[in-house]
Amino acid sequence: MHESIHYEELKSVIAQYQGLIVSTRLNIDSTIIDAAKELRWIGRLGSGMEIIDTEYAASKSISCFSSPEGNCDAVAEHALGLVLSLFHRVVISSQQVKNGIWLREPNRGKELTGKTVGIIGYGHTGSRFAKLLAPFQVNVLAYDKYKKGFSSSLVREVELTEIFELSDVVSLHVPLTEATYHYADQQFFRALKRQPLFINTSRGKVVDTDALIVALDEGRISGAGIDVLENEDLASYTADENVRLHSLTDRDQVIVTPHIAGYTQEALFKMSDMLVQKLETAGML
Repeated sequence: MHESIHYEELKSVIAQYQGLIVSTRLNIDSTIIDAAKELRWIGRLGSGMEIIDTEYAASKSISCFSSPEGNCDAVAEHALGLVLSLFHRVVISSQQVKNGIWLREPNRGKELTGKTVGIIGYGHTGSRFAKLLAPFQVNVLAYDKYKKGFSSSLVREVELTEIFELSDVVSLHVPLTEATYHYADQQFFRALKRQPLFINTSRGKVVDTDALIVALDEGRISGAGIDVLENEDLASYTADENVRLHSLTDRDQVIVTPHIAGYTQEALFKMSDMLVQKLETAGML
């Protein structure tokens, strides 16, 4: 089976396989699962199980595994890189120099040191992000709906209201579920008090793109670092979707990257290794 396999191709060959490993391109829905007569397990390289109908798989006695431990370092590093690039105006000033423009005062940056960073979602990537922030002597606040009692020397567990009130940076590290779809909506952005940088390296549909654009227009956030979009197939964009995309990318204080936060060479190995370990422990290999 090759990397560029399409949905219909997968459906036509899946009946002969006992195991399936997927990344982000294909949805493993009930149709695929029904066609997979011999399938015993599905492995997800990375985090986020929204592309797999896990409930239907379980009803067919198919076990599902993910490996979020494998790319949490990569995602956390990318989130930190977005913060530093935006605070220090790295991308826009570099582009200006490429265009023969040398500006210093308009590109005066801000230091991360001493700021307050709010992390929403304190799982593998959120907690790793907090560890990377430690040398900057920042005040790290974190909220997790499903995890409690994790305060430490690195982070203080708080409610959302405190993150909204105190944060200079707000970073999302949550899975895409029915509960988190458009989690960052107009109400979310209007609750922010300090015009923070907004970072999303989780899933595109966690953020309402229209609400994000309004928040930038109204100055409710000072900038945004976005690694994921609601629709990442740019070739399929409608005219309205193209307008929304350019409304983000045309701004100096916005960085958009193509879903590469967890897409490092090291992460690919670590995710694969972790997945194999889990499959072996479960007796699937």
